[in-house]
Amino acid sequence: MVDIDLEQFFDRVHHDKLLGRLAQRVRDKRVLKLVRAFLNAGVMEQGLVSPTTEGTPQGGPLSPFLSNIVLDELDRELERRGHRFVRYADDCNIYVRSERAGQRVMESITRFITKKLKLKVNQEKSAVARPEEGKFLGFSFTTGWEPRRRIAPEALKRCKERVRGLTRRTRTVGLEGMVKELSEYLTGWKGYFGYCQTPSVLRDLDSWIRRRLRCVAWKQWKRGRKRYTELRRRGVRKQLAAKAAGSTHGPWRISRSPALSYALPNAFFDALGLPRLAPN
Repeated sequence: MVDIDLEQFFDRVHHDKLLGRLAQRVRDKRVLKLVRAFLNAGVMEQGLVSPTTEGTPQGGPLSPFLSNIVLDELDRELERRGHRFVRYADDCNIYVRSERAGQRVMESITRFITKKLKLKVNQEKSAVARPEEGKFLGFSFTTGWEPRRRIAPEALKRCKERVRGLTRRTRTVGLEGMVKELSEYLTGWKGYFGYCQTPSVLRDLDSWIRRRLRCVAWKQWKRGRKRYTELRRRGVRKQLAAKAAGSTHGPWRISRSPALSYALPNAFFDALGLPRLAPN
């Protein structure tokens, strides 16, 4: 797999070249004038507007569309050469049969991008590697005879970092409010990464998230008497509740205890609206 990363793509788009490409399809000069005004509007930084002579505003509503116009020429070139590839905005992967072929394609396509499109390839982030070693839009592949689509390690790490931030035990948010915030994030995350073909990863993530929430509840109950009362209120037997409430173990260790698992079962979090990431 040839993984090509364009360096500061949205900052380097050549305005005249972009408008020239657009003018080949759009005859209405008013539209072209509006696009140029969008490109030349400038960028506000710390209250000051800086002029823009190249590039498209990153995050702007037109930028993804304009990027496809710029890189359509790259798509046509790859098709002309008979390559199998995928591209989304400035992220592009080309699939070849060998590492040697990959190095050859990397060199030739880099020349095309530099000379023809007037863009720059980020050599540090671009590489030739096996598909399971690379990533594309947050996904990668498993190894073996039947590769499956999996969540890239970096994407999984970012998800856990976000969940840790939302479930910090030092936050002054109640458990229900915390689950609501978490649900908003996880619903969107599941809508994208739920299409992976490794459900065991999603099941492990589900379990880990619920364990963090049990830690939060245990921390918020604070002292032994309060903890004992809460466990008993949720149907935990006296002896088991007393053992857990008097334990010297930390919240993370206790979160896997039979007492807390019984008091705060998976169904409890389902009722609060916490989405399950793994398929049923």
